[in-house]
Amino acid sequence: MRILLYNPDNGVTRNFMPHLWMFLLQALTPSGHEVLLIDGNAQPMDEAGIARFARKQRIGLVGIGAMTRMIAKAYRVADAVRAAGVPVVMGGPHVTELPDEALGRSGGPRHADAVALGEADETWPQIVADAARGELKDTYAPVDETGKERKPPLQPYPSIPWESINLDQFNIVPKVAGPLLGRVGGGWRTFRIIPVESGRGCPYGCEFCTVTGFFGDSIRFCTNESVVNELLRLKARARNEDGQIAVFFIDDNFAINIKRTKSLLRAIIAADAQVYWVAQISANLLRDEELVVLIAASGGKWIFIGMESIDPTNLASVNKGFNKPGEYAAVLDRLAQRNVYAITSFIFGMDNDTPGVAERTLQQIRSWPPGLPIFGLLTPLPATPLYKRLEAAGRLTRPKHWQEFVPFEMAHTPLKMTIPQAHAEVKYGWASSYGPEEIAKAVDSLDHKPLGYRINILVARLCFRGIYFPQMGLAWVRVIAQNRRTIFKLVREALVAWRGALSRNPDSPRSYVEAIAPTTKR
Repeated sequence: MRILLYNPDNGVTRNFMPHLWMFLLQALTPSGHEVLLIDGNAQPMDEAGIARFARKQRIGLVGIGAMTRMIAKAYRVADAVRAAGVPVVMGGPHVTELPDEALGRSGGPRHADAVALGEADETWPQIVADAARGELKDTYAPVDETGKERKPPLQPYPSIPWESINLDQFNIVPKVAGPLLGRVGGGWRTFRIIPVESGRGCPYGCEFCTVTGFFGDSIRFCTNESVVNELLRLKARARNEDGQIAVFFIDDNFAINIKRTKSLLRAIIAADAQVYWVAQISANLLRDEELVVLIAASGGKWIFIGMESIDPTNLASVNKGFNKPGEYAAVLDRLAQRNVYAITSFIFGMDNDTPGVAERTLQQIRSWPPGLPIFGLLTPLPATPLYKRLEAAGRLTRPKHWQEFVPFEMAHTPLKMTIPQAHAEVKYGWASSYGPEEIAKAVDSLDHKPLGYRINILVARLCFRGIYFPQMGLAWVRVIAQNRRTIFKLVREALVAWRGALSRNPDSPRSYVEAIAPTTKR
């Protein structure tokens, strides 16, 4: 049987990092079946296109995974595929919390032939076997002999064959630019961001988050050896392709067990398995100086920190009081001293927010090392404690907001501002952080660093801007024009570095890359 695994686009911006669940289920598929992958973020296709593809490729089962913000597109695709006569199984956090919606038991249409609840590591082989026999059940749940939910262990971890998987759709380097960059040297024919997990689960239970409900509050870890082997195989592939690989550790909190994380990072260093990597780590865990040293030495370049608010009252109201806003600056300085920078996430529309919250937050951000601030609205996701609290209080304005997903639009009434005011605060945060002047300031603040760091922050800011502001197609031309002074400045510096490198070693174009930025061991 041929199986198609599909992840819908998020409707906001292009995301060039594939979703790990597809590769994981591909590795867990019993022999005798062929699995094809389409990630809508990297390979956009409409509903009719997916249905045509399924018919043409004689697909016998389509698996669709989606988070809440993608579920409307996922349902439309599922409807089109089922209309073409191909069965659909759906999984992920949203259908786990609302399986009756996907199965048409809550008054709406049926979108899926079957749903996989929770983590599907152990149920997937059974789903495939049942589909091959034409005997799909409505629901598949990971339970033990007593009917109690069972979380799959991560030891041993399925071996994902990164060295042989077709990753063409996830190459960020445009096809026309690859050969040119290959001639320049430095290993940039391809560049891919690859998801890797070292653990699952989070004990914090933040009110607005679905992680604890889906993955549980007990942490499960892969072995150090398993993670290191994955990195070594990815690193070898990049080297063989004369390309680059960056890893995003998708753990919900990469350093939740600091002792274990230090052990893993030491193992990465000892095995010479360093690649550039990004991970999510809570601010309170980054107080540890040794941890930060190991992050830098093992290849860590960006840390995603869910700061959420600079107001302790807000943090306490959503069960995130372990965040201490007074420590934010010290945490970010500690990272920056090791050339590690932060993606800082903030939520507006929380119960203690008032008009002007964006500017108050920005005043703090401007005093920190340059990074990538992102701004969103408090969103009640189904089955979270936040959703239940707002529903009980009668504050939900769009109880099923996911059915008509609109990015950056509130689904409940804030306490101390209006919905339009909350929307305006988010817009102000993005506009003030990603305008040409702010981007130039971020780049100039790294003038004391090698050129590569300034190029890094410029490219990252231009890309992250697209999370909020449309910048596909011709919009990119306007963005480049608006930031032309900063771009031309860096281009001039790069040309000077290039000429200097060639004069010192005319036979080695790679020496130019080494001149503008230190590299992680390849």
